[in-house]
Amino acid sequence: MPMIDVYAPKGLFSDRHKLAQDLALTIMRWEKVPEISFFLDNTAAFVHELEPEAFSTAAGTSTSVRIQVTTNAGALDRDQQLGVVKDITALVAQAAADPTLAERTWVALSEAVPGGWGIAGHAYTNDEIVQHVRALLGKA
Repeated sequence: MPMIDVYAPKGLFSDRHKLAQDLALTIMRWEKVPEISFFLDNTAAFVHELEPEAFSTAAGTSTSVRIQVTTNAGALDRDQQLGVVKDITALVAQAAADPTLAERTWVALSEAVPGGWGIAGHAYTNDEIVQHVRALLGKA
């Protein structure tokens, strides 16, 4: 159940909620998980708006977007990593109505260690997530 954090200049996106939902659905598609409530309710994106003076590149600009995507360990193979970064970058540029934003969008992928992913008070390992979903799908 990935978490996505978008850090962007204030006012860049006209519909932050739609962007957040689109990003969450995109990572679910790339992870190839079923659209069941366990994943739909626990995959989320957060759009954080920053005042332009709150961040800067070394060149002094404040027009970039940083996206942190956290997944459980091993959730994305190399093709999935490439695809999710491409699609997330495109979604952000589209949401900003600025195709050039893709050139200033950074996506950092990170993985939670096994047992480092907590939902409903339980720190799940990858195997526990798989077992839980199989039980939900009646395949346990």
